[in-house]
Amino acid sequence: MENNTSLQQQLLEAGVHFGHLRKKWNPKMLPYIFAEKKGIHIIDLNKTVDHLQEAAAAMKQIAKSGKKIMFVATKKQAKEIVSECAKKVNMPFATERWLGGMLTNFNTVRKSVKKMQSIEKMLADGSAESLTKKERLTLTRDKEKMEKVLGGIAQLGRLPAALFLVDIGHEHIALAEAKRLGITTFGMVDTNCDPNKVDFAIPANDDATKSIAIITNYITAAIAEGLAERQASKDEDESADEANELEAKARRLEAEAQAEGGRGRRGGNRGGGDAAPGAGQPKRRVANSRRPAGGGK
Repeated sequence: MENNTSLQQQLLEAGVHFGHLRKKWNPKMLPYIFAEKKGIHIIDLNKTVDHLQEAAAAMKQIAKSGKKIMFVATKKQAKEIVSECAKKVNMPFATERWLGGMLTNFNTVRKSVKKMQSIEKMLADGSAESLTKKERLTLTRDKEKMEKVLGGIAQLGRLPAALFLVDIGHEHIALAEAKRLGITTFGMVDTNCDPNKVDFAIPANDDATKSIAIITNYITAAIAEGLAERQASKDEDESADEANELEAKARRLEAEAQAEGGRGRRGGNRGGGDAAPGAGQPKRRVANSRRPAGGGK
């Protein structure tokens, strides 16, 4: 309970509770509005805390399962905060511009990413040296343009499992694409948006830098926890596998040693059994050699 109170206090100090002017409101946000002050709607921070914790718990599980959560924020005041947080937890992000079809036409976008990576490789390994200065300059410019838009999704090999959006109204194209593909959506929802458009709505001021930072950092910390737990369980599994392997090896060696001992014993018996006829053989030959002598007398 104390944590909730301190979280609520932090949200209050960051101005998360400031909504839009009453005339701009979306009536579907009514359950999340605490009051109206000087024509501005005030968001109920109790609801923000509940929804933020619920969203963070869900994101933690997604990260723990090894799936990707894509951060989307193309608003000027959110770009830097969101890209930094995404990089911290090695998640894909789109903060410059949302390319239409970034999700619904993912294969084509992947081709552009591969093209960008091949240009990078050419410029890095010196294979572009054979080109003219003008051609190299064109390549560099192309790479920079692509890097700006596609850099955040360069490592994304398949569609993300979820999207985290700052201002679902501003990112409506990304939201529509995610909905079409059945991708789970999380979003900061201000009083001028419809909270029902996302699976996990976090009622919050999506314009103030401080508000964006506190919410994004909170969910990033939850993702980091999920990744840490995934790594820990991986290490445990590896240790268990190693222990099982050692145990199996010990059993195998023991079995081999027993089998070797058994062979040794059987070999000893065989040698003894062979020795008796061998010992008797010369005697028979001696007896045979004596017979003619006896017969001669």
